[in-house]
Amino acid sequence: MARSHETTSRKPPGLRLFKGAKALRNYQTFVLVLTFLAYTCFHMTRKITSIVKSELDPQTKVGSAWGRLHTRNSLNIGWSPFNTADGSTLLGEIDVAFLAVYSLGMFFAGHLGDRMDLRIVLTIGMISTAIFTALFGAGYWLNIHNFYYFLVFQMIAGLFQSSGWPSVVAVVGNWFGKSKRGLIMGIWNAHTSIGNISGSLLAASLLKFGWGWSFAIPSIIMALAGLVVFFFLPVSPDVMEIDIDDGEVNSDKDTAKEPLLEPGQEVKHKAIGFLEAWRIPGVAPFALCLFFSKLVAYTFLYWLPFYISHTPIGNEYLSDAMAGSLSTVFDVGGVLGGVLAGHISDRLNARAITAASFMYCAIPALFLYRTYGSMSMMSNICLMFITGMFVNGPYALITTAVSADLGTHSSLNGNSRALATVTAIIDGTGSVGAAIGPLLTGYISTESWSAVFTMLMAAALLAGLLLTHLVCAELRGKLSSNVSKVVANAQTTCSDQV
Repeated sequence: MARSHETTSRKPPGLRLFKGAKALRNYQTFVLVLTFLAYTCFHMTRKITSIVKSELDPQTKVGSAWGRLHTRNSLNIGWSPFNTADGSTLLGEIDVAFLAVYSLGMFFAGHLGDRMDLRIVLTIGMISTAIFTALFGAGYWLNIHNFYYFLVFQMIAGLFQSSGWPSVVAVVGNWFGKSKRGLIMGIWNAHTSIGNISGSLLAASLLKFGWGWSFAIPSIIMALAGLVVFFFLPVSPDVMEIDIDDGEVNSDKDTAKEPLLEPGQEVKHKAIGFLEAWRIPGVAPFALCLFFSKLVAYTFLYWLPFYISHTPIGNEYLSDAMAGSLSTVFDVGGVLGGVLAGHISDRLNARAITAASFMYCAIPALFLYRTYGSMSMMSNICLMFITGMFVNGPYALITTAVSADLGTHSSLNGNSRALATVTAIIDGTGSVGAAIGPLLTGYISTESWSAVFTMLMAAALLAGLLLTHLVCAELRGKLSSNVSKVVANAQTTCSDQV
């Protein structure tokens, strides 16, 4: 059998070959660890701007004598041009520019990922992201106050960031079949929240040295991780000469079956086209659902530390660094949400039902967090954790297990060269919503944070409703299956009695 990546992928130069019966398990573990590290770094650098926002734009914390005194006496007067009346709007425009380029780049990255060596694509994306993220922070030392300097470098960073997600999902999809994929990818997808948490804590701890360091140190870490990926990441079993046959591993054979294909299917080598990928059943509704799901998730990603620092909790305002650290509770909840969504969808064999249920539960969670989150520190932590669980759960499920399922859909007739393209379409569409959410928040928050949360609840409702057709189809399938089992059991009982 021909090998699908034979002409485009090579063995990583620094990885020794695993031998024996445990070779497949060793490679799978190694792939999970490296891709987890890679995307943790992507989100770590992506989180920095949300932590630095309040340093660049220290708006008056109205509503208390402390807030007015802080504004008059604080040595932190912000960073021009963001310390003006429209500073929040400018920061929102930078966010949307980053995410707009990211979402557009995602479609091209998926196209390249199915045609080039995923290890090279991922390495270039990581190192280039590190360089341009560091250049954004270099504005601190170079004393740059030109808005377009920050805008341009953030847009270029967004372009290279877009290479990350299609690449890591395609690599993991190459190594793991559909059994327990939801649970495995739910746990693996914790890299998103771990990246947010590590980015928040690292950037917040470095603020005391100057906000430029909050960009520089994470960028260095990401560049080093990119080198590790280049030297050690195996992108697929066939590249490492691993043969998967009835669960056994034989590294002496020259051919390999695709791990995601059903037995007897032939591998097609031609990468799937963009429009053809859109026509795969389920791609469009899940992509549109993710549009609204990521609108909610990325509004929290970019604005939660700012919201916390400008909202009194127990009648007290938190410092920018403390607000950034506290915001990690949302991502801790997101880790649990991703694992639960994956596990539940595996047990029920119902991705759409699980995703829609989580989005509907996110609506009351958002309402409660806005209404009661400011009562005390404990209420804020508890409600933020629950909100993160329901908001990030479906987001994690759709961008991992669902994308991998659809990228190996039966309609492709065994063509495994659609993983990166389908992943890019789904996450690229979602990233458009991720761009719109923070942008709208930048404008709406100047008038009312309650209006922002109303927008987020409406988005969560639409995300759930967009899966209605698939939810109904899954319910009909389960009902039909249960009826068939009842009939079969009745027939068996009758036969035994006769």
